[in-house]
Amino acid sequence: MNIDQALDQLKDYRKKLYFQWKHDIRYDQTRDKLTEEELLKQLMRKSLNPYIKWERSNEYQNLVYLYMQGMIHNDLLQSYQKVAEKSISGDEKSIKLLLDMSKVIKDYAKFASKEFEKNSEEIEEDDDLEV
Repeated sequence: MNIDQALDQLKDYRKKLYFQWKHDIRYDQTRDKLTEEELLKQLMRKSLNPYIKWERSNEYQNLVYLYMQGMIHNDLLQSYQKVAEKSISGDEKSIKLLLDMSKVIKDYAKFASKEFEKNSEEIEEDDDLEV
């Protein structure tokens, strides 16, 4: 599960809006980040106190872990690109690190492939249903 899927499962859409605002998760990068006042208006609240209190909950912490997992994937991609550049120039440490990273990435790719296969099987099962 990724952060988007987890946020979609929240019962209160306002928590999703708050989390996205707090962690600056925006897909429309052409728009500026909301100010706190604009957010309060969207949330139909007078203060952020309920959401600040929510930040201490297990639900919020689990969302943060999923968000951080996505950030780690981005960092891994950037690190891989830099190590690959250095290894091409002949840096021995970078070559060894690139080989180690390749093994880890290969394991992640196997897992990802299985997830995609599982998801496509679920879609195929749903297609057989008649309404």
